[in-house]
Amino acid sequence: MTLQLLICTLDDRIQSVPQLLIEPVPGISYLVSWQHRDGYVPCELPQALKRHDVEVAIIDGKGLSRNRNNCLKMATGDICLIADDDCLYTRERLQSVIDTFTAHPDVAIATFKAQNDVAPKVYPGYSFSLAQPARKYYVTSFEIAFRRSMMPAGLLFDENFGLGSGVFDCGEESVFIHDALRAGLSCRFFPTVVVEHLGPTTQSTHAADPGVLMARGAYIYKAHRRSVIFRALAVAWRLRRAKGIPFNYALEYTIKGFSKMQEIESRSKRN
Repeated sequence: MTLQLLICTLDDRIQSVPQLLIEPVPGISYLVSWQHRDGYVPCELPQALKRHDVEVAIIDGKGLSRNRNNCLKMATGDICLIADDDCLYTRERLQSVIDTFTAHPDVAIATFKAQNDVAPKVYPGYSFSLAQPARKYYVTSFEIAFRRSMMPAGLLFDENFGLGSGVFDCGEESVFIHDALRAGLSCRFFPTVVVEHLGPTTQSTHAADPGVLMARGAYIYKAHRRSVIFRALAVAWRLRRAKGIPFNYALEYTIKGFSKMQEIESRSKRN
């Protein structure tokens, strides 16, 4: 099987992408989606990206999920691994992604572990179905890989979620997995490190931001409609204990996320 890394980058951050590349290996390639915001004057494409195993595609506008969807639509690898421009890889770790899908032919989407010395994330030490995730587990985008032949054409990232969306600042990964499970795909976590991530994630450093709290609420509304209030209370309590975020403040913006998601879904139905 071939493996393709789907790398999203924005404006001058294209200069960081060469650090992701390992030496050319048969069967491993890279698709770089280079997003240009309005008014951006493109820099020259780094010489290190002018390789036979690297394809660069340009997309205008803003929104990380929009950028990721550009990658999903253009992907050609048998197995695709989602990547950010602040990730590092080794040949052995990329091979472990291929080996996992080879050993589990029924799995459509696999999530893995990331090494992060800046903001370490705690993972379960065992494999499990994402239909019944381990307690406190959450997925991050650069931990996601998928078998392209099993992906429905309409399964994309919800562009209301993610940095630059203008609606919800994060949560696109959780919504993507939720939509995949609803589509009947087999999604599974494997306790294997496949990537080193150099920086903190949005949820770890901006947990108190209104856009992040609203994203939590919007996801709860989409995924757990029958128990939204109970789950909102649990989230607010957990954030107070873990991060010192005032309970009423966290609850307020989580509930605002419910309302915003309701508004979006109502508008979508009318259209």
